[in-house]
Amino acid sequence: MNVITDERCLAYHQPGHAERPQRVAATLARLRAQTDLKITWQQPLLVDDEPLLRVHALAHLHRVADPPGPFDGDTPDYPDIDAHARRAVGGALRALQLAREGQPNFSLLRPPGHHATTDRAMGFCFLNSIAVAVLAARAAGVKKVAVFDFDVHHGNGTEAILRGQDGCAFFSIHQHPAYPGTGTRSVDNCHNYPVPPESPREDWRKRAAQALADLKQFGPDLVAVSAGFDAYKQDPLCQQRLEVGDFHWMGSQLRKLNLPLLNVLEGGYSRELPDLIFAYLNGVAGKEA
Repeated sequence: MNVITDERCLAYHQPGHAERPQRVAATLARLRAQTDLKITWQQPLLVDDEPLLRVHALAHLHRVADPPGPFDGDTPDYPDIDAHARRAVGGALRALQLAREGQPNFSLLRPPGHHATTDRAMGFCFLNSIAVAVLAARAAGVKKVAVFDFDVHHGNGTEAILRGQDGCAFFSIHQHPAYPGTGTRSVDNCHNYPVPPESPREDWRKRAAQALADLKQFGPDLVAVSAGFDAYKQDPLCQQRLEVGDFHWMGSQLRKLNLPLLNVLEGGYSRELPDLIFAYLNGVAGKEA
């Protein structure tokens, strides 16, 4: 398993904010301490404006580089956030390279990205890493790319960016109602599978299985995974009931697609996040739970 990271992503924080450095720091410690899964450590690629401009407006890149103030109540104007966000994009692009080489991968970086739209940072997200990777894949000649987003929050930014894009499709399972309030129905090439709060984990699995079946019907050449771990039963930001084993199941189901996968960390704010990620990686790698 190739894990892409850069410990500079631990350098920014705001006291009391859910999207905190410990998310990655504790996961790094967990992965370094275990011996069951062989890990090759990778660095994110350097990112210039070219791949970003396929997704984001130039004015947005300027705002992220020099914020005039907080982007919203959830999305502060952290020092050097442009560099941190570009490294997260670079992780997704390195994951894309590895996926196309047939190598399993996971980009373990922050900030997340799937709420960022063409011209707006929101919901802890500044640049949309998964969308940048998808459009980079298309530009490199990959004919059909699907996004599978299992974060508990709808990836509104990814949907808005990819809606109507030739050769792309978006599949999202998420809680509704919940932030940001979108994703209640499917539109064009964007397919949504909302689940109510407090849904039994068996119901979540059924909806995820349906989303994966529909994704398979689309016939992608590559799958980009927005891997969010906040549908876990003890996550503080939503009200779902998934357990550790459900994330192993999710990874194994994606592996069974037998398609190149690129995997990017989105949400997940519980103390158990390292165990959830480790379970998912084992599923992707074809190892037992």
